[in-house]
Amino acid sequence: MIAFVSGPVAALTPTLAVIEVGGVGMAVQCTPNTIAGLRTGEPARLATSLVVREDSLTLYGFADDDERQVFELLQTASGVGPRVAQAMLGVHSPDALRAAFASGDAKALTAVPGIGPKGAQKLLLELKGKLGAPAVVGAQRAPVASGPAPWTEQLTAALIGLGYASREAEDAVDAVTPQAEAAIAAGGSAPVPQLLRAALQSLNRAR
Repeated sequence: MIAFVSGPVAALTPTLAVIEVGGVGMAVQCTPNTIAGLRTGEPARLATSLVVREDSLTLYGFADDDERQVFELLQTASGVGPRVAQAMLGVHSPDALRAAFASGDAKALTAVPGIGPKGAQKLLLELKGKLGAPAVVGAQRAPVASGPAPWTEQLTAALIGLGYASREAEDAVDAVTPQAEAAIAAGGSAPVPQLLRAALQSLNRAR
């Protein structure tokens, strides 16, 4: 098993980081939140999990060992593969997922693309207690406060990490704000992965 990769960041896309390790470029699948913390040309260390299939070897990368552990525990539930587990971590932090399972918050799980109400209830039954207790009770809900919403900061950082200027990133965030607000008004959270894709589309149209 490849426990981690460390080296300069050779390239970034919205879902992939290429880390140079001993002269070899390691392609690592990452969430937008993880991508947001990386910069091309700068050193990085990602905890990793290698998923082996008959026709592929895929390396998934995480900001820390806790994310990797949760990623692997999520896959112990029936019907949860690496892509769904990564999508869950793309929407919620490890502690937010722990809080959701501890409190039986199905709505938090349905905020993840591909998970419906029935699937959320099934996951709550299968995984309750397996992820451990959250460090902060209710961590899945960000407190209401003045200033930029956390999703705007994540999205802006991800776009800047992909090479866009600050002004371009801010304009793209403004363009997807109605989509984010609609998701929040519906009782969910801002889906950062989808918002990032929509923001990139708006930037491509503007160029």
